[in-house]
Amino acid sequence: MAGAHGQADEIEAEAEVEVSLDIHLAHSARMYDFYLGGTTNFPADREAAGRALAVFPFARSAARANRAFMRRTTRLLAESGIRQFLDVGTGIPTSPNLHEVAQRTAPDAAVVYADNDPIVLLHAQALLRGTEQGVTAYVQADVRDPDALLEAAARTLDLDRPVALSMNALLHFVPDEAHRIAERFKARLPRGSALVMSHLTADFAPDETARLIQVYTAAGTPVAACSSAEFARFFTGWNLLAPGIVATPRWNPSPEDDSEHVTDADAACYGAVALRP
Repeated sequence: MAGAHGQADEIEAEAEVEVSLDIHLAHSARMYDFYLGGTTNFPADREAAGRALAVFPFARSAARANRAFMRRTTRLLAESGIRQFLDVGTGIPTSPNLHEVAQRTAPDAAVVYADNDPIVLLHAQALLRGTEQGVTAYVQADVRDPDALLEAAARTLDLDRPVALSMNALLHFVPDEAHRIAERFKARLPRGSALVMSHLTADFAPDETARLIQVYTAAGTPVAACSSAEFARFFTGWNLLAPGIVATPRWNPSPEDDSEHVTDADAACYGAVALRP
């Protein structure tokens, strides 16, 4: 796998030194893994996820719809000619991961995953199994510091060429900084780059979403929903691809996933893709 071995060694060294997990506290990434049917979760995560499902029964559908949105957006952008992908807020690996989708269409695609979460670092080796022609890498970085994150990503990506930046189901966890973060990334990416985002919204199921926010906040993970107008602000100055801002299952649905059977309330997220002109 081109370009991956040095990064793998670096990950192993970081994991030995930095990873310290408290499995007695619920963790948003592990709760998400539980919604998707994964096994990287512990009793505290399952208990918190159970409380979330009790007030927000769409959580599993929302997680699956978000993953399907990632697959469709990545495939479309790879088919359109983009060969560099930056996935911020990667989460626990769940196949097919973004690089698998991108490199299935474009075997020479370069993909960088970025997260600041120790649980993701622990599982990052699973993200480095790409094609021989392409490159996959993982950087430990915080979305709240876009410049440092991009500097690390630039060891693999050429930031003078178009990059597809994905921030799916991420910025609702940093609501006070979300628009600042998005604008900084947008300012650094060149013409032809893409911004892919999904974000929790209360527009479709306001009561259930309000209770979900309470559960996450009580578990130590503040989260905020946004309206359609607030979500649109993230794409100011860039050109939205059709069909614009819609619930994630409505974004170019494909017969190869089950998103067309998921209601807007089930998805509970807006999704959109825009290109820098």
